[in-house]
Amino acid sequence: MTETPPTGGRPRFAVAPMIDWTDRHCRFFHRQLSREALLFTEMVVADAVIHGDRERLLGFDGAEHPLALQLGGADPEKLARATRIAAEFGYDEINLNVGCPSDRVQSGTFGACMMRVPDLVGECLQAMREASPVPVSVKCRIGVDEQDPEEALDRLADAAVAAGIGTIWVHARKAWLQGLSPKENREIPPLDYDRVHRLKRRLPRVFVGLNGGLATVAAALPHLARLDGVMMGRGAYQTPAELALVDAALAGGAPEPVDWRQVVQTMADYAEGHIARGGRLHHVARHMVGLFTGRPGARRWRQILSEAGSRHDARPDLLLDAFSEVDLGAPARAA
Repeated sequence: MTETPPTGGRPRFAVAPMIDWTDRHCRFFHRQLSREALLFTEMVVADAVIHGDRERLLGFDGAEHPLALQLGGADPEKLARATRIAAEFGYDEINLNVGCPSDRVQSGTFGACMMRVPDLVGECLQAMREASPVPVSVKCRIGVDEQDPEEALDRLADAAVAAGIGTIWVHARKAWLQGLSPKENREIPPLDYDRVHRLKRRLPRVFVGLNGGLATVAAALPHLARLDGVMMGRGAYQTPAELALVDAALAGGAPEPVDWRQVVQTMADYAEGHIARGGRLHHVARHMVGLFTGRPGARRWRQILSEAGSRHDARPDLLLDAFSEVDLGAPARAA
């Protein structure tokens, strides 16, 4: 399968930006499973880019391409400056976060609370676009709190388009800025995929991508009949083997067999380099815990990575030891 997206370009599959999850080690791992998926960094605050350790915040392995950086902020001048700095690192896309509802983001008056100030969002996006040699995009909600999603999303999208932005990623839920935790904001507000579909019909020349509640590749792909892209978050992180289905699904073919031993060996080699630079195996292995979900031996794999892999002196060959516990000959069970 896959239909040509409404804009006429190639359909796009993305892994969502997730704070504390989609760091450089996670992204390198995900790239072993899909060549085509657009990967996103964690959100990085513009002030941190300007004043912080840029290599630590922005550095990545060249294997991670295509890769988008997500910035957080509400000051057009600072966002432009952060964009210019980030551009030197070679990202393929730079994205503005207008969807995160966490308290620490709200305290900086950015993220989802910016849905209330679409004109400011437009100013921020225009400043970023003028500072960036690569495409700039925005990721938003359909609204916040008591906002009417019909009005709120249209106003945000119109501000983005007026700023010259051609890509809008939409988490198809409202965000409640008071009373719900970030986790609850990912689960409790009802999904409204039709609202995102209506936005696409209204803006046929704009790339519109869907995020929210897409737990599997099979669940995500049908939306490409009416949208330009789909974005998986927790589903991709918690059951990363799903990403091995992406490339063939986008091409309309059958998935190729995965050499799982080679995937684990590549990650062991990568971890060796990370440890040599002063890192720990846990920094890498923690992202791999769900790789064999549903297969016999997956529990033992998780146990070894979570327990032995957390030790300060854990070595990369632990990944291969854990892999030997997995029975790849038996069919995987539904997660």
